[in-house]
Amino acid sequence: MSFRHSTLTPIVYVLKKGIKLRAALLETLNSPLVIRELGLTELDIGQVLVKVIVSGICGSQLHEINGNKGNRKFLPHLMGHEGCGLVEEIGPGVTKVKPGDKVVMHWRQGSGIESNFPKYILDGKEFSSGKVNTLAEKAIVSENRLTAIPAETNSEFAALLGCSLTTALGVIDNESNLRFGEKVAVIGCGGVGLNVLTAARLRGAGEIHAVDIAIVKKELCIEHGATYFHANVADLPLGIDLVIDTTGVPEVISEAFLKLSNKGRILLLGQTTPGQSLVFPESLRLFNGDGLSVRASQGGSTTPQEDIPRYLELFNLDLLSIEKLVTHRFPLVDVNLAFETLKSGTAGRIMVTAARAQK
Repeated sequence: MSFRHSTLTPIVYVLKKGIKLRAALLETLNSPLVIRELGLTELDIGQVLVKVIVSGICGSQLHEINGNKGNRKFLPHLMGHEGCGLVEEIGPGVTKVKPGDKVVMHWRQGSGIESNFPKYILDGKEFSSGKVNTLAEKAIVSENRLTAIPAETNSEFAALLGCSLTTALGVIDNESNLRFGEKVAVIGCGGVGLNVLTAARLRGAGEIHAVDIAIVKKELCIEHGATYFHANVADLPLGIDLVIDTTGVPEVISEAFLKLSNKGRILLLGQTTPGQSLVFPESLRLFNGDGLSVRASQGGSTTPQEDIPRYLELFNLDLLSIEKLVTHRFPLVDVNLAFETLKSGTAGRIMVTAARAQK
């Protein structure tokens, strides 16, 4: 995700046709988001105006609200980095999408132009935001953060391809070197973790161990491919070949390190809090076998224009499903309730619709 200094300055961009939209805005760190009415500016080179249909939210956005994603100086700014929408208008130079296209809105850079940071109007002054945002009724998006998909594609599935699904499938497909029959442990089974379980099963893993402190998720984990469920890392057996951590909790990662086999790998999806350190007990174990490994993943090394069509094919073949993955849905006006539900640790994936609440 990209941030840019967004101190309010006098308007220098032309207000676009008087169009107004509502969006969830982060104005103050460690505080609830606010729903504000914004104005649009004229599209710059490589920019696309998208009408947002639905957006997903995830744990990384909690770090963003706390200012732990490198965004402390960039207030106010818009939120959301995985979504599905319809292209309404394209700016100069855009060739990858056209008006009317249904698109995945993703934070990973794909093909197309990397535009300048979009500009919006708030209280008569302009501010910059990231190259993609999805918690809004409309968004100005950089062309390379959009991938066109068939119009009949399920909108929630498409939104999840913006981050959680592509991260989970990509970490297994592109980064894990998972071999048939290997033992896998997935620590933290929210929206991303549940998808990792499914991906590991599709890839031919042997035992798949799900770990989550929320015991109520046991059935959900089993349904998504786990063969065993544990409430604590300590309960994992020895000899795990692949650990995928979504929690970012240093103590949890350290404990999981002791469970690795002599060819074990740890892939980190969860971000630690700035200032924290990872400690690997009995670190001489790193030299066991062919050498253990610990690696941080960046979105599963996803290449959107190549990977999204492949994952759509899995969905069309009924090899992927979101029927039980999406556990909560909220309208945009209830976005803070959505984040409180996320904090509870009991949810799968949470979706936010841009549609206005019915009176």
